[in-house]
Amino acid sequence: MNKIEVMQGDALELFSEIESDSVDLIIADPPYNLGKDYGNNHDLKGFEEYLYFSSMWLKQAHRVLKTTGTIYVFMGVRFISYLYDIMDRKLKMFFNSWICWHYTQGMGKTLGFSPRHDDILMFNKSQKTIFNLDDVRVPQKYYRARNNMRGANPGDVWNFSHVHYCNSNRQEHPTQKPEGLIERMVLASSDKGNMVLDPFSGSGTTLRVCQQLGRNCIGFELNPDFVEMTKERLGKPFSGFDSIDERMERVPLDLRDEAIREKYLANHITWFLQHHNGSVDKFTASVKEAYGDKVRKINQTSMQPSLFSEE
Repeated sequence: MNKIEVMQGDALELFSEIESDSVDLIIADPPYNLGKDYGNNHDLKGFEEYLYFSSMWLKQAHRVLKTTGTIYVFMGVRFISYLYDIMDRKLKMFFNSWICWHYTQGMGKTLGFSPRHDDILMFNKSQKTIFNLDDVRVPQKYYRARNNMRGANPGDVWNFSHVHYCNSNRQEHPTQKPEGLIERMVLASSDKGNMVLDPFSGSGTTLRVCQQLGRNCIGFELNPDFVEMTKERLGKPFSGFDSIDERMERVPLDLRDEAIREKYLANHITWFLQHHNGSVDKFTASVKEAYGDKVRKINQTSMQPSLFSEE
């Protein structure tokens, strides 16, 4: 049984309870310093105060990370360059990727262009790190013999919708992140049984994802109401993550060779939709649209795809 724990308190104080070199992955969504109301505190510090706060928690994050560890940090445009500088020049970490999370809904503007993305910095503690590419590949748009049947690198622009207020998994939290977004980070940069830390756990998305993916996870959260919200969320039955990269639901075109096509289709659900039950119907509809009567019936009775059986 994996360990999933949420701790209530200030992140800078709680870091002292974590041993050095003990964490495999950190996923951090700190306050952006934009004045948001988090119930028992407001996200609004002076410029220098916020930079000091950022330096202090990043220093602690670096301390607790294993040599093979990775950190992902969400940040708004105003401070992201400063966080990059702290990790790159001050902490001597190894830059990996600057990820753009693109979404379709967001704040509207009448003077200038409406923001439709968040930035995520990915740094490694050393050049020897975990990266499970096969676990996060996306289906190819076109299949070619030279392609990896398991799919393509998802790239550094990630399309996930916000968790809409009508979604049954929507929590009473102002900055809830989609589970599919966090799933990609956890799968790519940790192995089963590894330790994941979320120092600003908020609505508990990272803990919920790790709970389902077989990772250990500790979350820090300042607001006791959000701690209770997270505990309640962790106790609910699991029916699939609340978001998905829509490319996961597509079937590659040009799978004309019957043997190759059936081999691919027999594995698609396990590779791409294992924790996304609600997307299996969309995938099978894509198969029918692309290949019609050329394919046999897909058994959808479980998330483990069986061999095909004749109609």
